Amino acid sequence: MPVAPDQLLRLPLLPVLAAQGLSVRRKAQLLPEPIGPREGRDGRGPRLRLLIAGDSSAAGVGAGTQTQALSGCLVSQLAKHYAVEWRLEATTGHTTQDTIDRLQGLNTQFDMAITALGVNDVTRGVTRNRFVERQTKLAELLTGQLGVRRLVVTGVPQMNRFPALPQPLAWVLGRQAARLDQGLQQVAARFPQARHLALDLPDDPALAAPDGYHPSPKAYTLWAQEAARLLRQT
Repeated sequence: MPVAPDQLLRLPLLPVLAAQGLSVRRKAQLLPEPIGPREGRDGRGPRLRLLIAGDSSAAGVGAGTQTQALSGCLVSQLAKHYAVEWRLEATTGHTTQDTIDRLQGLNTQFDMAITALGVNDVTRGVTRNRFVERQTKLAELLTGQLGVRRLVVTGVPQMNRFPALPQPLAWVLGRQAARLDQGLQQVAARFPQARHLALDLPDDPALAAPDGYHPSPKAYTLWAQEAARLLRQT
Protein backbone atom coordinates (compact mmCIF):
# COMPACT_ATOMS: atom_id res chain seq x y z
CA MET A 1 0.00 0.00 0.00
CA PRO A 2 1.50 3.38 -1.01
CA VAL A 3 2.42 5.77 1.79
CA ALA A 4 0.21 8.87 1.98
CA PRO A 5 1.83 12.31 1.48
CA ASP A 6 1.11 13.42 5.05
CA GLN A 7 2.83 10.30 6.39
CA LEU A 8 5.89 10.95 4.23
CA LEU A 9 6.07 14.55 5.45
CA ARG A 10 5.65 13.80 9.15
CA LEU A 11 9.38 13.31 9.76
CA PRO A 12 10.58 16.56 8.16
CA LEU A 13 7.62 18.38 9.71
CA LEU A 14 8.14 16.83 13.14
CA PRO A 15 9.76 19.90 14.78
CA VAL A 16 6.92 22.13 13.57
CA LEU A 17 4.22 19.63 14.51
CA ALA A 18 5.70 19.13 17.98
CA ALA A 19 5.90 22.87 18.58
CA GLN A 20 2.35 23.41 17.38
CA GLY A 21 1.07 20.53 19.50
CA LEU A 22 2.66 21.99 22.62
CA SER A 23 1.30 25.43 21.79
CA VAL A 24 -2.22 24.09 21.30
CA ARG A 25 -2.10 22.28 24.65
CA ARG A 26 -0.71 25.36 26.42
CA LYS A 27 -3.34 27.71 25.00
CA ALA A 28 -6.26 25.31 25.05
CA GLN A 29 -9.43 26.47 26.76
CA LEU A 30 -10.33 23.49 28.92
CA LEU A 31 -14.10 23.21 28.97
CA PRO A 32 -15.80 21.04 31.60
CA GLU A 33 -18.25 18.27 30.93
CA PRO A 34 -21.77 19.70 31.20
CA ILE A 35 -23.80 19.46 34.35
CA GLY A 36 -26.94 17.39 34.54
CA PRO A 37 -28.09 13.78 34.88
CA ARG A 38 -26.39 10.98 32.97
CA GLU A 39 -29.35 8.66 32.99
CA GLY A 40 -33.09 9.01 33.09
CA ARG A 41 -36.46 8.41 31.48
CA ASP A 42 -38.46 10.54 29.09
CA GLY A 43 -41.29 10.22 26.58
CA ARG A 44 -44.23 7.93 26.04
CA GLY A 45 -44.69 4.93 23.78
CA PRO A 46 -42.83 1.66 23.28
CA ARG A 47 -39.95 1.11 25.69
CA LEU A 48 -36.52 2.06 24.32
CA ARG A 49 -33.30 1.47 26.25
CA LEU A 50 -30.65 3.84 24.87
CA LEU A 51 -26.88 3.96 25.47
CA ILE A 52 -24.69 6.94 24.56
CA ALA A 53 -20.97 6.13 24.82
CA GLY A 54 -17.65 7.66 23.91
CA ASP A 55 -15.35 10.60 24.50
CA SER A 56 -15.77 14.28 25.41
CA SER A 57 -18.15 14.94 22.52
CA ALA A 58 -20.41 12.12 23.67
CA ALA A 59 -20.12 13.58 27.18
CA GLY A 60 -21.31 16.92 25.79
CA VAL A 61 -18.26 19.16 26.25
CA GLY A 62 -19.10 22.50 24.65
CA ALA A 63 -22.61 22.57 26.08
CA GLY A 64 -23.55 24.03 29.45
CA THR A 65 -25.96 21.29 30.45
CA GLN A 66 -26.70 17.74 29.37
CA THR A 67 -30.03 19.01 28.04
CA GLN A 68 -28.07 21.00 25.42
CA ALA A 69 -25.60 18.17 24.75
CA LEU A 70 -25.85 15.08 22.56
CA SER A 71 -27.62 13.06 25.25
CA GLY A 72 -30.33 15.63 25.90
CA CYS A 73 -30.89 16.49 22.24
CA LEU A 74 -31.05 12.84 21.19
CA VAL A 75 -33.38 11.81 24.01
CA SER A 76 -35.62 14.76 23.13
CA GLN A 77 -35.85 13.53 19.54
CA LEU A 78 -36.53 9.90 20.45
CA ALA A 79 -38.96 10.73 23.26
CA LYS A 80 -41.42 11.90 20.61
CA HIS A 81 -41.86 8.24 19.65
CA TYR A 82 -40.69 6.10 22.59
CA ALA A 83 -40.55 5.83 26.37
CA VAL A 84 -36.78 6.31 26.48
CA GLU A 85 -34.65 4.88 29.29
CA TRP A 86 -31.24 6.35 28.60
CA ARG A 87 -27.73 6.13 30.00
CA LEU A 88 -24.58 8.14 29.23
CA GLU A 89 -21.20 6.40 29.52
CA ALA A 90 -18.66 8.92 28.24
CA THR A 91 -15.54 10.65 29.54
CA THR A 92 -13.20 13.33 28.23
CA GLY A 93 -10.03 11.81 26.81
CA HIS A 94 -11.42 8.33 26.26
CA THR A 95 -10.18 6.26 23.35
CA THR A 96 -11.93 3.27 21.82
CA GLN A 97 -10.03 0.94 24.17
CA ASP A 98 -11.03 3.03 27.19
CA THR A 99 -14.66 2.74 26.15
CA ILE A 100 -14.39 -1.03 25.72
CA ASP A 101 -12.92 -1.32 29.21
CA ARG A 102 -15.71 0.82 30.62
CA LEU A 103 -18.61 -0.93 28.92
CA GLN A 104 -17.37 -4.43 29.73
CA GLY A 105 -18.36 -3.74 33.32
CA LEU A 106 -22.02 -3.09 32.50
CA ASN A 107 -24.63 -5.74 33.16
CA THR A 108 -27.47 -3.81 31.50
CA GLN A 109 -29.15 -4.55 28.17
CA PHE A 110 -29.87 -1.84 25.59
CA ASP A 111 -32.00 -1.65 22.45
CA MET A 112 -30.13 1.17 20.72
CA ALA A 113 -26.74 2.83 21.10
CA ILE A 114 -24.67 5.63 19.64
CA THR A 115 -20.90 5.94 19.92
CA ALA A 116 -18.62 8.93 19.38
CA LEU A 117 -14.92 8.11 19.29
CA GLY A 118 -11.77 8.65 17.28
CA VAL A 119 -10.22 12.02 18.10
CA ASN A 120 -8.24 10.67 21.05
CA ASP A 121 -7.24 7.62 19.01
CA VAL A 122 -5.81 10.04 16.43
CA THR A 123 -3.91 12.18 18.92
CA ARG A 124 -2.49 9.11 20.66
CA GLY A 125 -1.13 7.67 17.43
CA VAL A 126 -3.42 4.66 17.10
CA THR A 127 -2.94 3.08 13.68
CA ARG A 128 -5.82 2.40 11.31
CA ASN A 129 -5.44 -1.37 11.71
CA ARG A 130 -5.45 -1.16 15.51
CA PHE A 131 -8.42 1.23 15.41
CA VAL A 132 -10.38 -1.17 13.19
CA GLU A 133 -9.52 -4.03 15.51
CA ARG A 134 -10.73 -2.11 18.58
CA GLN A 135 -13.85 -0.73 16.93
CA THR A 136 -14.74 -4.26 15.83
CA LYS A 137 -14.35 -5.46 19.40
CA LEU A 138 -16.53 -2.58 20.61
CA ALA A 139 -19.26 -3.38 18.08
CA GLU A 140 -19.15 -7.04 19.10
CA LEU A 141 -19.50 -6.04 22.75
CA LEU A 142 -22.43 -3.72 22.06
CA THR A 143 -24.37 -6.08 19.78
CA GLY A 144 -23.49 -9.17 21.79
CA GLN A 145 -23.17 -8.81 25.55
CA LEU A 146 -25.16 -5.55 25.71
CA GLY A 147 -27.90 -6.67 23.29
CA VAL A 148 -27.95 -3.59 21.03
CA ARG A 149 -30.21 -4.07 17.99
CA ARG A 150 -29.56 -0.71 16.33
CA LEU A 151 -26.17 0.99 16.57
CA VAL A 152 -25.05 4.35 15.19
CA VAL A 153 -21.29 4.86 15.03
CA THR A 154 -20.50 8.53 14.61
CA GLY A 155 -17.75 9.17 12.09
CA VAL A 156 -14.32 10.35 13.23
CA PRO A 157 -14.51 14.17 13.10
CA GLN A 158 -12.78 16.11 10.34
CA MET A 159 -9.98 17.41 12.53
CA ASN A 160 -8.56 19.56 9.74
CA ARG A 161 -11.63 21.78 10.26
CA PHE A 162 -11.11 22.30 14.00
CA PRO A 163 -10.62 26.08 14.50
CA ALA A 164 -8.22 25.48 17.40
CA LEU A 165 -5.67 23.60 15.25
CA PRO A 166 -3.06 25.52 13.19
CA GLN A 167 -1.58 24.34 9.90
CA PRO A 168 0.14 22.03 9.13
CA LEU A 169 -0.91 20.22 12.34
CA ALA A 170 -4.57 20.39 11.33
CA TRP A 171 -3.78 18.85 7.93
CA VAL A 172 -1.75 15.98 9.39
CA LEU A 173 -4.32 15.15 12.07
CA GLY A 174 -7.13 15.56 9.57
CA ARG A 175 -5.61 13.06 7.18
CA GLN A 176 -5.13 10.51 9.95
CA ALA A 177 -8.71 11.10 11.16
CA ALA A 178 -9.93 10.43 7.62
CA ARG A 179 -8.00 7.15 7.50
CA LEU A 180 -9.49 6.01 10.80
CA ASP A 181 -12.95 6.96 9.62
CA GLN A 182 -12.54 4.88 6.47
CA GLY A 183 -11.75 1.96 8.73
CA LEU A 184 -14.76 2.77 10.90
CA GLN A 185 -17.04 2.67 7.85
CA GLN A 186 -15.71 -0.81 7.04
CA VAL A 187 -16.42 -1.97 10.59
CA ALA A 188 -19.99 -0.63 10.49
CA ALA A 189 -20.60 -2.39 7.17
CA ARG A 190 -19.82 -5.77 8.80
CA PHE A 191 -22.60 -5.46 11.38
CA PRO A 192 -26.24 -5.50 10.20
CA GLN A 193 -27.21 -3.61 13.36
CA ALA A 194 -24.81 -0.72 12.65
CA ARG A 195 -25.02 2.50 10.67
CA HIS A 196 -22.14 4.92 10.11
CA LEU A 197 -23.07 8.56 10.67
CA ALA A 198 -20.91 10.96 8.68
CA LEU A 199 -21.34 14.43 10.13
CA ASP A 200 -20.57 16.85 7.32
CA LEU A 201 -21.67 20.07 8.98
CA PRO A 202 -21.38 23.45 7.24
CA ASP A 203 -18.53 25.87 7.97
CA ASP A 204 -20.49 27.88 10.51
CA PRO A 205 -18.64 29.43 13.48
CA ALA A 206 -21.78 28.92 15.56
CA LEU A 207 -21.27 25.14 15.36
CA ALA A 208 -18.00 25.26 17.31
CA ALA A 209 -17.65 25.64 21.06
CA PRO A 210 -15.49 28.51 22.41
CA ASP A 211 -12.47 26.19 22.60
CA GLY A 212 -12.53 25.63 18.84
CA TYR A 213 -12.32 21.90 19.41
CA HIS A 214 -15.75 20.68 20.51
CA PRO A 215 -19.31 21.03 19.16
CA SER A 216 -21.61 23.81 20.28
CA PRO A 217 -25.21 23.23 21.42
CA LYS A 218 -26.32 24.04 17.87
CA ALA A 219 -24.03 21.33 16.49
CA TYR A 220 -25.27 18.85 19.07
CA THR A 221 -28.84 19.52 17.93
CA LEU A 222 -27.98 18.78 14.29
CA TRP A 223 -26.00 15.70 15.29
CA ALA A 224 -28.87 14.36 17.39
CA GLN A 225 -31.38 14.89 14.58
CA GLU A 226 -29.30 12.80 12.18
CA ALA A 227 -28.61 10.14 14.79
CA ALA A 228 -32.30 9.84 15.68
CA ARG A 229 -33.15 9.46 12.01
CA LEU A 230 -30.71 6.57 11.62
CA LEU A 231 -31.73 4.91 14.86
CA ARG A 232 -35.38 4.92 13.82
CA GLN A 233 -34.78 3.45 10.37
CA THR A 234 -36.17 -0.05 10.01
